[in-house]
Amino acid sequence: MEALIPVVNKLQDVFNTVGTDIIQLPQIVVVGTQSSGKSSVLESLVGRDVLPRGTGIVTRRPLILQLVHIDPEDRRKTSEENGIDGEEWGKFLHTKNKIFTDFEEIRQEIEAETQRISGNNKGISNEPIHLRIFSPHVVNLTLVDLPGITKVPVGDQPKDIELQIRELIFKYIFNPNSIILAVTAANTDMATSEALKVAREVDPDGRRTLAVVTKLDLMDAGTDAMDVLMGRVIPVKLGIIGVVNRSQLDINQKKLVADAIRDEYAFLQKKYPSLANRNGTKYLARTLNRLLMHHIRDCLPDLKTRINVLASQYQSLLNSYGEPVEDKSSTLLQLITKFAAEYCHTIEGTAKYIETTELCGGARICYIFHETFGRTLESVDPLGGLTTIDVLTAIRNATGPRPALFVPEVSFELLVKRQVKRLEDPSLRCVELVHEEMQRIIQHCSNYSTQELLRFPKLHDAIVEVVTSLLRKRLPVTNEMVHNLVAIELAYINTKHPDFADACGLMNNNIEEQRRNRMRDLPSAVPRDKAAASGSQSGAASEQTDGGTGNWRGMLKKGEDGPATDRAMLQAPPPANPHKGYAVNLLDVPVPVSRKLSSREQRDCEVIERLIKSYFLIVRKNIQDSVPKAVMHFLVNHVKDCLQSELVGQLYKTGLLDDLLTESEDMAQRRNEAADMLKALQKASQVIAEIRETHLW
Repeated sequence: MEALIPVVNKLQDVFNTVGTDIIQLPQIVVVGTQSSGKSSVLESLVGRDVLPRGTGIVTRRPLILQLVHIDPEDRRKTSEENGIDGEEWGKFLHTKNKIFTDFEEIRQEIEAETQRISGNNKGISNEPIHLRIFSPHVVNLTLVDLPGITKVPVGDQPKDIELQIRELIFKYIFNPNSIILAVTAANTDMATSEALKVAREVDPDGRRTLAVVTKLDLMDAGTDAMDVLMGRVIPVKLGIIGVVNRSQLDINQKKLVADAIRDEYAFLQKKYPSLANRNGTKYLARTLNRLLMHHIRDCLPDLKTRINVLASQYQSLLNSYGEPVEDKSSTLLQLITKFAAEYCHTIEGTAKYIETTELCGGARICYIFHETFGRTLESVDPLGGLTTIDVLTAIRNATGPRPALFVPEVSFELLVKRQVKRLEDPSLRCVELVHEEMQRIIQHCSNYSTQELLRFPKLHDAIVEVVTSLLRKRLPVTNEMVHNLVAIELAYINTKHPDFADACGLMNNNIEEQRRNRMRDLPSAVPRDKAAASGSQSGAASEQTDGGTGNWRGMLKKGEDGPATDRAMLQAPPPANPHKGYAVNLLDVPVPVSRKLSSREQRDCEVIERLIKSYFLIVRKNIQDSVPKAVMHFLVNHVKDCLQSELVGQLYKTGLLDDLLTESEDMAQRRNEAADMLKALQKASQVIAEIRETHLW
């Protein structure tokens, strides 16, 4: 199992080549406040002075420190191959193959690289420094040293330095594959530990948090850290380990780390004899090594799955970018043919990529025909915008100067045409909606079906322009046909239509039934024939007495003699009196706008309205059936049939090949990046496969 950590180092090397943290590898993240002793703990694990020292914020970039244990045989072989004189050395990722055997140079290189990216103003950077230490005196570990938590900006630090550091820390400890090493000084209150506070925010159960208590030798006289180390103050599941750091005086006097570790062991034996074997730097190193190995073992299955999924995704991405174009003529023809086929398949519902969030293509066109257009027509009132006065006026205008014995057909035709005309606007709107959907299909095919077009933006724009132009040419033709469909209905009112004839027969039966009912309701003392005759004679006499048939004077006089409600309905002032010196102009006599209709007028209006409604429903049914057929024939099917020939005729020209097949500027770069990432993922997959073969996992 010890070999698991070098395997993770190999994975880290693989992903370092592509410069990405897309895979979150198991590692130990060191968190603590400034001057809590983080750097001293790390140097104790390395066994050498390797980190920058100073006051204030010193660590200003993440330092990913990989400790690699090497056996004497491996050290001898590596030394001979690379000409290394020494048993310990280090390598930086940014210096490629340069080997550092002087650890003072390593410290200086860290400082120089930090200033190169972060500058001299004590600001921080998210870009990590990768350092690998090879030594026979270390255990295999991967540690991340982060800037210390601070509260107040110092000098020319940014005002939001606290927020920047917290965001950087959380970026690493949010990784579920990381172990959090929370460092707290023993001479501070454990309950106020900032390191444990941020650790609990991402690891509330404490399953991946280990606490380290530093500076045990600097506690106030008469106090000790027994309760803290025993977990009685704040329990930590992975444990609490105490260590003793070198003082600043020890560092200034160049005290070796090995000597400091011996002094630490003596201090623990004297001060905490019962806990000495479970504290100290050596125990911390062994514990971290054991925790990291078990953590890697637990994380590997998920890592393997994640790597395989990403490899599949990047393979698809690389396929969508395509290979560099060699035969431009063939490539252009293939792209045009594929786009035309996908466009037609989207309309027919057989496209490879089916939209699941909204209706698209042929399904949306069907919805427009049968839901949007159909419901709109059904919502049109057959008598909408038509009042009883309009009907009565049309009847009178159709009779001319002669009183009508029957309802004139001209009035029916005049009114029904007016109502049928109202079906034209919804029909034209249906054409417009289908045209818009066919325009949307272009974008759908570009986004989902033929991503190769994204490689060639000029070809994509040219295809969009050709299809848009074709749709634009078919729009007026389709509109004209739909307009003609309505005009055809207006051109000939077919009162002999079977459905309309049945409605008229039923209506006549209803009218006859109503007449018989009125005759039945007359008093039994009056003979029905005499009652009818006397009623007509008295009516004629009354009209003659009032000055003739249809005379406005008689109408007004009748209104004055009638009930109060009938008089109110007339709403007309009395005519001028010629005996008072005024000349009478019949054209100036106002026509009553609203009045109570006679029984005959009411009957005539009802007849016309019923006929209009009956005939309107027949025409609406015809329009509802014929408009979608016209749109499909003149617009949808025509575009489907002519699309490929139109694209080939407009674009498949020798003079346009080079221009249309020019890749976007960043396409080659993205193709190379995807290829490198795919290669790294495949190599990582091989590394994990080797683990299974060697039974390490």
